[in-house]
Amino acid sequence: MKPTIILIFLIATIMNTAKAQSGKYAIVNGLHMYYEIHGEGRPLVLIHGAASTIQSTFGRLLPALAKKHKVIAVELQAHGHSDNRDGRQITFEQDANDVAALLQQLNIGNADFFGFSNGGTTALQIAIRHPKLVNKLIFASSMYKRSGVVPEFWKGFDNPDFNDMPDVYAKEFLSINPSEEALHTMFNQCANRMLHFKDIPDETIAAIQNPTLILLGDKDVPLPEHAVEMYRRMPHASIGIFPGGHGDYMGELMSLKTAHDQPVALPVIEDFLNRPAE
Repeated sequence: MKPTIILIFLIATIMNTAKAQSGKYAIVNGLHMYYEIHGEGRPLVLIHGAASTIQSTFGRLLPALAKKHKVIAVELQAHGHSDNRDGRQITFEQDANDVAALLQQLNIGNADFFGFSNGGTTALQIAIRHPKLVNKLIFASSMYKRSGVVPEFWKGFDNPDFNDMPDVYAKEFLSINPSEEALHTMFNQCANRMLHFKDIPDETIAAIQNPTLILLGDKDVPLPEHAVEMYRRMPHASIGIFPGGHGDYMGELMSLKTAHDQPVALPVIEDFLNRPAE
């Protein structure tokens, strides 16, 4: 075996071993929830997007964030390593309660939260349902009401087609859980949740007192106008809109940026998290 190939093999083995050592399970509300802890410092909870995992959403950001924070990255019901509990339909409210219960088990009474896409809506529900648990909030490429996206977005959810699921997400899921049945279950769970998506009232958004960073791509799934509307309603919000699509700015798995590029939003994210609260 050539030296270069041996080196690549050893690096991959070390990375997989490190990931296995950092991954754990907790039983929360009947769910076997997978989570990872990286780094030391102020707790920062990462909440992935729909049909995603810790690595597919945050893989390019997590190493940098773990340099100054104790990162707690979770995988929600039916996603990645976590199971589907008793099969109940996933909801943003239940996901929020699951994350809160996990942090209680870990004796973490206050943390920063970073949610991407559907994970942003879950993080928002944590701020609404468990306000004392939240210090700062990053709401990335997400929405709080149906008008936050173009009307055409909603047309496919009443008759979802599994073939519409991006292949990279399917491969990522199957690399963790090689069950085609579990993959289809996760897809159907996500589609059904979006079919029944309900607006969060404007007054509820306006009542959130946490420092909040709203992130979006200018060609994202949620509309820039929606992000600005949310920014106007929240009393302690900042906003960053970057060129590109859904998650491009943070190096999400579907991003077109190459793996060695530093995500363009990283300095903004780090500045927000490291800045003293006003």
